[in-house]
Amino acid sequence: MTDSTTALSRDLTAIRRELHALAERPGEETRTARFLVERLAEVRPDAVVEGLGGNGVAAVFEGRRSGPTVLLRSDMDALPMPESLELSYGSPDPHAAHKCGHDGHMTIQLGVADALARTRPERGRVVVLFQPAEETGEGAARVVADERFAALRPDRAIALHNLPGRPMGQVVVREGAFASASQGMIVDLVGVTSHAAEPHLGRSPVAAAASIAQAFQSAPQRAVALDVCVQATVVGMEVGGPAFGTSPGSGRVMATLRAHTTEGMEQLTAYCERMVAGIARAHELECEVSWTDRFPATENAPAVARAIADAARGLGLTVEQPSAPFSWSEDFGHFTARFPGALFGLGSGEGTAPLHHPDYDFPDELVATGTRLFLACLPGLLRDEL
Repeated sequence: MTDSTTALSRDLTAIRRELHALAERPGEETRTARFLVERLAEVRPDAVVEGLGGNGVAAVFEGRRSGPTVLLRSDMDALPMPESLELSYGSPDPHAAHKCGHDGHMTIQLGVADALARTRPERGRVVVLFQPAEETGEGAARVVADERFAALRPDRAIALHNLPGRPMGQVVVREGAFASASQGMIVDLVGVTSHAAEPHLGRSPVAAAASIAQAFQSAPQRAVALDVCVQATVVGMEVGGPAFGTSPGSGRVMATLRAHTTEGMEQLTAYCERMVAGIARAHELECEVSWTDRFPATENAPAVARAIADAARGLGLTVEQPSAPFSWSEDFGHFTARFPGALFGLGSGEGTAPLHHPDYDFPDELVATGTRLFLACLPGLLRDEL
């Protein structure tokens, strides 16, 4: 790749801040998508696909010779929370703010697109994907299911996430599970409402809801063996209200299930489904289970993870290989479940506020490091064999 600059590459800090101000909630990223398409038009990819899986945008850069296809993915959506910092480029939407760094991730990929436009890969094909709705776990699945994605099908796929609390520019990558699976479990209980003076004439879900909430706390040790890492966290209960003459006839318990691996999640899910059905049956209640915010485990292909680590060391960046997966989830697992791929972390400063924190703002100085690293990964990933 050459070191010459264009207007796009010189203005990446300004672009990051424009994207920050365009913050949109998952599935609503229309203005963000339009902005990305306009910026990509400046560097003239070989093809641009819009509306992918909703509001996704993909830019295709063909190499000089045939070879593998490598997908580079960034996320587009913001969090459903207000901007809380006094920033000249703050989000004007009181219900959306980039408190996870997706504005920085997109800017990095625009920097990569700019470099690829100036110097095409020697071989193969690079797809730069801007993916919507990562925060809800829906975006990646919708992109993969989009019939137009078949023409972009990658042989390898990589993505990054910035990691506050880690040294600036440190690369964090591991083989195997990198980010945990998670999903929200909603248990709806239906009985019969009655007068509060005659609870025996109804079927209240109060006792069952309390039992289910308690049972979730012990579910991990009952569902899997000691060496399998899983977690169940009750996040809410809704039973009755300030109607003191009424014994309630319906209720809801909500919990988040987490597991380091897909197999662990399957075991925990099966146990929790049996558990809530049994408690509901014992209390003569109808029970319906539904799921939301489903994230598969992100499993890094060893060869792809090694290629990222080698590229990072070649740039003089420090590389950490954690002994265990991260407990948070990322929907990039939908890609790694289908194609050899890897998600890696990039330290965004030990003094940076945590992700999703009101004081978080993506550090502009990380854009250049992320761009260089993605570009450094490409030669190795575009080989026929890793």
